Amino acid sequence: MEVYLSIVIFIFGILFGSFFNVVGYRLPKGLSLIHPGSFCPKCNHKLKWYELIPIFSFLIQRGKCRKCKCQISFFYPCIELLTGILFVISYFLFNITPEFFIAVLVSSFFVIVIVSDVNYLIIPDETTFFFSFSIIILKFFLFDYNIGIYSILNGMFLFAIMFLIMLLGNKIFNKESLGGGDIKLMFFVGTVLSLSNGLFAIFLASFLALPMSIYVYVFKKNRVIPFGPFILLATIIIFFTQIDFLDLLTNITS
Repeated sequence: MEVYLSIVIFIFGILFGSFFNVVGYRLPKGLSLIHPGSFCPKCNHKLKWYELIPIFSFLIQRGKCRKCKCQISFFYPCIELLTGILFVISYFLFNITPEFFIAVLVSSFFVIVIVSDVNYLIIPDETTFFFSFSIIILKFFLFDYNIGIYSILNGMFLFAIMFLIMLLGNKIFNKESLGGGDIKLMFFVGTVLSLSNGLFAIFLASFLALPMSIYVYVFKKNRVIPFGPFILLATIIIFFTQIDFLDLLTNITS
């Protein structure tokens, strides 16, 4: 039964991953998620249903458009596979519990932000609002009223902290140091994690982003990195491991 459920969840994951590719590519450009249907960005060929099977269509077509034979980005199936894997990990860690649904929402937002922030350096406000309020509603209905209110206050506090970090960074570097999407993203983080873990997520995200920051500083001219995926990666790591930063800090200092 557990293997069967895992397979079903993985299939749902890659299907959602295919949709998240659409969301991540279209929303930053202000395009509809429904019309037009999926098409090849090179020749505008409208894709048939059998060209839209997550991962498998890419493999069967050897990573090429069936009509113009142009290479399809490997990014698409990677996002589909990543979503499926994260959904299955969520199931193995939390079973079918309220935490599972939160893990699925965090994972979903993570892959959308990877697509949008890596390609356009934009985190669409619509996705941040949708996933933030989805988490809040879940906490009100699946946990209790106090936890729901605490999540909102947490989000507001972390939003304010990130805003202050942005102002400080702007003053030090004399240019925009953080995007508005990253600041709003911290509201979402606050709905998922405790206050201490949310602050730890900022530190962990900065640490995870350090290798890419060094690479971009040395080899790239624009010297801009998408920070949103690292914030959400840190959030996923903390939520999946269920680590408590205050307990960790106490054990280290004691």
